[in-house]
Amino acid sequence: MTAQHSSDVLDAPRALEPVAVTGAALLQVQRLAQLVDRGLRDEGERPRFSLIGPTHESALIPTDVLMLLKQLLATLASEEAVTVMPVHKELTTQEAANLLNVSRQYLVQLLDEGKIPFHRTGTHRRLYSKDVLEFRARRKKERRAQLDAMSEETQEAGGYPELE
Repeated sequence: MTAQHSSDVLDAPRALEPVAVTGAALLQVQRLAQLVDRGLRDEGERPRFSLIGPTHESALIPTDVLMLLKQLLATLASEEAVTVMPVHKELTTQEAANLLNVSRQYLVQLLDEGKIPFHRTGTHRRLYSKDVLEFRARRKKERRAQLDAMSEETQEAGGYPELE
């Protein structure tokens, strides 16, 4: 791997490809997750984690970045894939459909019904990742409420006596 200037890394295009770890890397991620978690749970002074660069220079990791790192490591450590994207990233309809795990045609129907905000770039629809993620969270909350209501109705109707 070649060394890149820091601005090259920051300016690089961000893909929506998920990242997962396996094998030895998974064990390293699990150890890092435990280390960060312990550091954040310790009461007392704020955790002082730093990153050491290839020429041995070091920089403190800000608490907000450390919290994000904790979430990222915990998810990777549980063997799930992760995608990181900016909140205001502009998505194509196909990228948004992939993020919601729906077909592009169904997504376009949701857009036409006004359920997710979008804007046009020429003739193409574009969505902000923030709006897609908010829709996904709303949909998850609505589904949970519907499942809870169905479960309650089942309990009130006597449940499933054959399973008792």
